[in-house]
Amino acid sequence: MMSLQGSLSIERMCALARVSRASFYRSLREQRPVEEEMEVRSAIQQIALGHRHRYGYRRITAELRRRGMPVNHKRVLRIMREDNLLAVQPRSFVVTTDSDHGFEVHLNLASRMKLTGIDQLWVADITYIRLKAEFVYLAVILDGHSRKVVGWALERTLASRLAVAAIKQAIAKRQPLPGLVHHSDRGVQYACAEYVAILKQHGMIPSMSRPANPYDNASCESFIKTLKREEIARPPISGVQPYSFLRTMGTR
Repeated sequence: MMSLQGSLSIERMCALARVSRASFYRSLREQRPVEEEMEVRSAIQQIALGHRHRYGYRRITAELRRRGMPVNHKRVLRIMREDNLLAVQPRSFVVTTDSDHGFEVHLNLASRMKLTGIDQLWVADITYIRLKAEFVYLAVILDGHSRKVVGWALERTLASRLAVAAIKQAIAKRQPLPGLVHHSDRGVQYACAEYVAILKQHGMIPSMSRPANPYDNASCESFIKTLKREEIARPPISGVQPYSFLRTMGTR
C-alpha cells in the first residue's frame, strides 16, 4: 500500500493536482532518491507477497508501470534479489514431488476440518513490514480454533530460517500432541526440507492451500491485516518498545 500524506494517498493527491503518477515519482526520484527507492521497494513487496511469489520481475515491472511508477526491469530485478523475493520459482507450485527441487506440496486438509479445541490446527503465514529505511519480515502461526498467535519471528530476510524460528517457538510454547494439522501457503519457506522435517519430528501433518485460493489462509491473512492497521501503522506510543505487542498475543 502506498504511504499516506495525512489522509490522502499519493494516487488521490496526483488526481487532485492533475499530475500523473509517473511525473510525481520522477520528481520524487530527483529530489528525494531515498524516499523514492522506499516507495518502489514497498510496491514491489506488496505485489510479490500479494501474489504469493507467482509474479516474476517482468510481471512486477509491468504492474509498477501500470501504477505510474517509471521503473525498468533491471532495477526491479535488483531490488527483488536484494530483498530475497526471487527465492520461490514457479516450478515449486506443483501438486506432486518435483525432482528438480525436491519439495513436496501437500494436500489441503484444513478446509475440511471441524475444530473443537485448541492445538488441532495451526495456520502459518508471512508478511512484510515497512520501516523508515528498510523492510523486515514477520512470520506468524495462529491456532485455528482460538485465533491466538502461538509463534512468531522477525527477520530482515525471507530465508527459510524465518519460518523455522516461528514454528520452533510455537512448539516450545505449546508442546502439541501428534496429529496437529499445520496449514500454510505453498511458499518454499514451508515446503523446504528443514521445515517439513520439524513437522514430522513432532507428529504434525502438513497441509497447503490450493493454487490461487486466498480463502484457505483467510484467518491468518485477516489477523495480519488487523495487525498492520491497528498496531504497526498507528503512531508510536512513548515508552513502548516496537513490536512489544507481539509478546502478549500468544497467551493461550
